[in-house]
Amino acid sequence: MGRASTVKPLCARSSRAASRVFTAAILTGLWSAACSGRARHSLAWPEPEPADLPFLREKNGAISPHKLIAFVGSCLPALYLLWLALNRNLGAQPLVELTHQTGDWSVRLLFLSLCITPARRLFNAPKLIFMRRTLGVAAFFYVLAHFLLYVIDQNFVLGTVAREIALRLYLTIGFAALVIMIALGVTSTDGMIRRIGGQRWSKLHKLTYLIAILAVVHFMMQKKLNIYEPTWMAGCLAWLLFYRVVQKRVHDMRLPHLIGLVIAAALFTVAAEALWYGLLTGVNWQRVLQANLMFPDVMRPAWVVLFATSGITLASLAAQWLWPKQAAREKLRAAE
Repeated sequence: MGRASTVKPLCARSSRAASRVFTAAILTGLWSAACSGRARHSLAWPEPEPADLPFLREKNGAISPHKLIAFVGSCLPALYLLWLALNRNLGAQPLVELTHQTGDWSVRLLFLSLCITPARRLFNAPKLIFMRRTLGVAAFFYVLAHFLLYVIDQNFVLGTVAREIALRLYLTIGFAALVIMIALGVTSTDGMIRRIGGQRWSKLHKLTYLIAILAVVHFMMQKKLNIYEPTWMAGCLAWLLFYRVVQKRVHDMRLPHLIGLVIAAALFTVAAEALWYGLLTGVNWQRVLQANLMFPDVMRPAWVVLFATSGITLASLAAQWLWPKQAAREKLRAAE
């Protein structure tokens, strides 16, 4: 009884300590990256980004609402998790819950950073580029916290950590994504860009999409049967990849292209979910397909992707009408 009574307080104290450590690390990393004008940790679409911009400001000295929103929004999940830990609301296994939550948020923020480039073009909003670096840095620090919390949960026994990574496929995939993210982070400073060369640097940072694919697969394997969120995220990633292919070929994206992307992403999501359950759980894949026809009684991931991408298409049409491209270019030049 004496030993059992001490286990829960010790776990609670360790979870709170770990929460403080990872929250401080994330916030410090975001602050230092945002304040640094010479370091551009852009774990997103490899396009040139305005350099040497003051913290939370544009070149003209005005406060950048885009930078401010990205910075504050990136900090909120860490602060929320810290609040849960301090109030002992992380469940029976607080370290495991923190590990899962930081991993989930790293994938979400990575996706948001990947959305910046298509959003700039579709919504004629060039200033969105100012959000990309902060979102990429946030994803990087959340995934570092995710890994460090896993190491803490394994009592810092690195041999056990290495063995688990080698034996469990989903951990192997997640660790591979982490290694690539570290490589991109290390090579994202202005000095490394000059050493590598802009063209080679751009090719290297296209690995961001590989990271996203690995992250989604890791996410799905970790969730096992409850793959609702990772499945619709896979569909959204498919939309981003399809968009990149089509935009590279046609340059000027029009309504038929966008409608085609919506349909393709939704069908991909249906197929991915059916194959996942059919191959890994033995569930008849036809039953999964039939479940997608039960809308609105059942909201399958494919419907989430369909509505999300359709909303993007409609919002893009409204933006094209409200803010023509020429006006958007003039806004960007004014910001510079």
